[in-house]
Amino acid sequence: MNPNYILFAIPIFLITIFGELLHNYIKQGGKDFNFEDSITNLNIGIGSQAIGAITKAFLLMLYFWCYENYRLFTIDFSWYSVLIAIVVFDYIFYWAHRWGHEWNIFWGAHIVHHQSEEYNLTVALRQSWFHNLIAFPLFLPMPFLGIDPLSFGAAAGLVTLYQYWIHTKAIDRMPKWFEYIFNSPAHHRVHHATNQQYLDHNYAATFIIWDRIHGTFIDEEEECVYGITTPLKSWNTVWANFHFYVEMWQGSKQLKTVREKLALIFRGPEYLGKLLGQVSDGSKKMTTAAKKYATETPLHLKIYVSLQFLLLTYFLAAYMGQIENLTMFYQLAFFFLICLSTLSVSGILENKPWFYIVEIARFLMFVPIYNLCYRNYFADWYDYTLPFSIVISALFTGWMLVDLLYLRRLRVAH
Repeated sequence: MNPNYILFAIPIFLITIFGELLHNYIKQGGKDFNFEDSITNLNIGIGSQAIGAITKAFLLMLYFWCYENYRLFTIDFSWYSVLIAIVVFDYIFYWAHRWGHEWNIFWGAHIVHHQSEEYNLTVALRQSWFHNLIAFPLFLPMPFLGIDPLSFGAAAGLVTLYQYWIHTKAIDRMPKWFEYIFNSPAHHRVHHATNQQYLDHNYAATFIIWDRIHGTFIDEEEECVYGITTPLKSWNTVWANFHFYVEMWQGSKQLKTVREKLALIFRGPEYLGKLLGQVSDGSKKMTTAAKKYATETPLHLKIYVSLQFLLLTYFLAAYMGQIENLTMFYQLAFFFLICLSTLSVSGILENKPWFYIVEIARFLMFVPIYNLCYRNYFADWYDYTLPFSIVISALFTGWMLVDLLYLRRLRVAH
């Protein structure tokens, strides 16, 4: 689960997302892109990678320990060991993904990836902040089978990156022979759809053949409706990651025995939906509203949010690249600031007045920690970062004050 391959892929992600956006505007006037939705997808992805940067060492250490002490075979690192690892990883992924839809404990994390009501490349980056921690034990048979850590890392990276390109409407169909063996945009659009006949199908990552073997394959026929059966209706990155577990807690209160409460963890989301009255007969009926969730963000705040995203992406890349050189204090401090930044943007997109307080607090924390870090670790750059941060602080403070005065005038006018 080493995220370094993601670090190198970030420029490719940005270029291809921009290319897809441009293509969509030329063909359909931007129909498949919603600014607030896309930014939320990307910010949730940023939070996911920030957590991954912290947890990767523990997960890899656990894998290595199992491999060194309990492997049944030894497969030396080579091209064929990577090929074997890809096939094994992909098959385990199929079941991990399938259980991620069938068991509440896993769906509570995986649901994050399905919340978007659009379907474009930004959705591929919308990943749970802690799903890797929950799902990682399912991949532990790999070290027992003698698949070395390097082969595992290569397989995990390749399978993960493969799934990026299938999150698009820009590609209609691949050749029939390809779609018989491999996952494709058409197959994966079905997986993200809430249409009744499409639910719980096409779990594959790379090889769609697993779905064909296990009877979970269905071809794309009618147009897909995206999202989750009970829409999130929020751009809040933190709430997106925890809301289902809150619903599980609410549902557990309606169960009488401890055994029933524990069983809820391994029951399906349709059972929880019935407990909460979201479905009437226990089935996963499509309840996605015809009208998608939307908010109106003023142009100047869209510009501000876009600049914040670019800065946050740069900061994430620097954080992932340097995290092993930082002390635990800086690792946790910068991680907290990254997550707080995504929450603050959520407030902007939802027109929450508290975002000003969060933004100012975030900035007051970030500037001294940022400069202190450079003074301790990158002294050669400190003479540049200090005046730069002072200038940015002045511009930021001016922006916030002007915006607050603008809002005050609007309230007075109305």
